[in-house]
Amino acid sequence: MPFRLLAPLGLLCLLLPLHRGAPGPDGSAPDPAHYRERVKAMFYHAYDSYLENAFPYDELRPLTCDGHDTWGSFSLTLIDALDTLLILGNVSEFQRVVEVLQDNLDFDIDVNASVFETNIRVVGGLLSAHLLSKKAGVEVEAGWPCAGPLLSMAEEAARKLLPAFQTPTGMPYGTVNLLHGVNPGETPVTCTAGIGTFIVEFATLSSLTGDPVFEDVARVALMRLWESRSDIGLVGNHIDVLTGKWVAQDAGIGAGVDSYFEYLVKGAILLQDKKLMAMFLEYNKAIRNYTRFDDWYLWVQMYKGTVSMPVFQSLEAYWPGLQSLIGDIDNAMRTFLNYYTVWKQFGGLPEFYNIPQGYTVEKREGYPLRPELIESAMYLYRATGDPTLLELGRDAVESIEKISKVECGFATIKDLRDHKLDNRMESFFLAETVKYLYLLFDPTNFIHNNGSTFDAVITPYGECILGAGGYIFNTEVEDLMKEFYSLKQGKSRFQKTTMSSGPWKPPAGPGTFSSAENHDGVREKKPTKQRIPLLSCPSQPFTSKLALLGQVFLDSS
Repeated sequence: MPFRLLAPLGLLCLLLPLHRGAPGPDGSAPDPAHYRERVKAMFYHAYDSYLENAFPYDELRPLTCDGHDTWGSFSLTLIDALDTLLILGNVSEFQRVVEVLQDNLDFDIDVNASVFETNIRVVGGLLSAHLLSKKAGVEVEAGWPCAGPLLSMAEEAARKLLPAFQTPTGMPYGTVNLLHGVNPGETPVTCTAGIGTFIVEFATLSSLTGDPVFEDVARVALMRLWESRSDIGLVGNHIDVLTGKWVAQDAGIGAGVDSYFEYLVKGAILLQDKKLMAMFLEYNKAIRNYTRFDDWYLWVQMYKGTVSMPVFQSLEAYWPGLQSLIGDIDNAMRTFLNYYTVWKQFGGLPEFYNIPQGYTVEKREGYPLRPELIESAMYLYRATGDPTLLELGRDAVESIEKISKVECGFATIKDLRDHKLDNRMESFFLAETVKYLYLLFDPTNFIHNNGSTFDAVITPYGECILGAGGYIFNTEVEDLMKEFYSLKQGKSRFQKTTMSSGPWKPPAGPGTFSSAENHDGVREKKPTKQRIPLLSCPSQPFTSKLALLGQVFLDSS
């Protein structure tokens, strides 16, 4: 029997008090100025609470008013919040935090760190701060943006991740020890997003430093995933980076896969790379053919296309925003409105939502203040000006303040059914959720630059244009400029690295696999620094139903 979606059952609206700035009886949209100030107040309540109670730990624990390390002991919340400070106009605090990071950040530590999280949060955050530092009034050296302390720190952090890419496939391990490299017993199983979410930061780093190794390893990892897709054009959730065999074969657009698709689009925009966009468009066809039902997106078996889980995950709410970037506005709005009904039902997006039943999934009822639906609202509002999108922003502000605000910041909502709280405020709350809310209500912010204004910078390597293509957000919403290329010919550290010229042809077909050393279209040049030997680990067999964000849910059958 073909799968058919039923209308969600028992939709209930969260009753929130009507505030000044909310739509009136005439249906007028929320007042952006009012909510802009509300969002700014939210940011400083959370930020000040972190500084007073949790710094230098990674994150704030808002219920006990203390801190803890989560992703590697980098003061992650401070790094993540840095460019949000500038977007809010706080130049002096931006400058102060840059000095703090220069004095205190150290990557020579015996810590097992997530390769994915360290890249998007630390490397991305430092690159963003580096590229925005001149706008923030930071005194930069003569070689900027090709040089500078923040760039050096970003490069150092990225080099700590390179050993993870030294595998037979070129796809990285999920975890690396910052002092010793990949641990001998490290599992070779990595989620798809943990393999395909590097091109934005690493290509930027290669362009700024002149070392192609970063962009090269990111491109090889992307191509390995492309070559590993199934005959019907889908990728699974987790793969063995030593053998290239899929371990978790559920295909979808959500957790464990999401930012792979995001980076194909954003990498294509950042680098003006038609090959990356062509890859995404091929995936998009398969996603629409096999996973979309009534403008919802489900999980399916990657080889057969049969539905494996009829759920919506909160992490999937980025998809309408991504659709808007390729101009698919009508489909984006329909999907967004589906997701918005879930928000109205609970006052937030549960991690999992059973679409046929119209309710949460057991043990996945929480909402850790994720940004994805607000992200899509911001992108779609820029594209359409539809006031419905401002209403989502209003609902998000009212819900978060009503449910999760505590004396020391904002707490994760452990259960949206009864609004119980958990003792954690993830760093992405300041890096993404608050930032997207503010930008939704601040249409004239400099980040919305359409490329009509730019900066010309004279460096020892040539004259460089910054910001002429606007800004690209990485998946942690760190701001990277779209264009920063040398205008002068001749030798320069500041030239965009490219793949081989000529029209692009996809690899021989889905499921094919080629060696990392001989891949067509990727430079064979090796890093000039210390050569790291290939690492291999014994495969750790297990069965999985679906693996998400490093958690493997075992098949009980």
